[in-house]
Amino acid sequence: QVHLVESGGGVVQPGGSLRLSCVGYGFPLDYYKIGWFRQAPGKELERISCIRSTDGSAYYTDSVKGRFTISRDNAKNTAYLQMNSLKPEDTAVYYCAAERGGYYCSDSMPGYDYWGQGTQVTVSS
Repeated sequence: QVHLVESGGGVVQPGGSLRLSCVGYGFPLDYYKIGWFRQAPGKELERISCIRSTDGSAYYTDSVKGRFTISRDNAKNTAYLQMNSLKPEDTAVYYCAAERGGYYCSDSMPGYDYWGQGTQVTVSS
């Protein structure tokens, strides 16, 4: 069965760090671009980062640039999102998604082939 599973969310104080993992099951992650999205309460789904399958280059939205780092370990069929200097406004459900084909990452849900179930990140003192 083909699916993605995120983990690593939790509750952290402002300024803290978390590392999210995204494991692919039933398909080889190395052929796919991996995107990380988040949805905060009352807000739209937002793509925050993406890593390409061809050259490993990455994209970050401005609000997380310099604080978040996306990476992938194809041998483990896993992608990661290292989140540092977390802020209360980072509170959201975080999703990973896999997209096959092309060079540029899609910026919205319909472009992706597989999605995970999401993991909650809460930044609060």
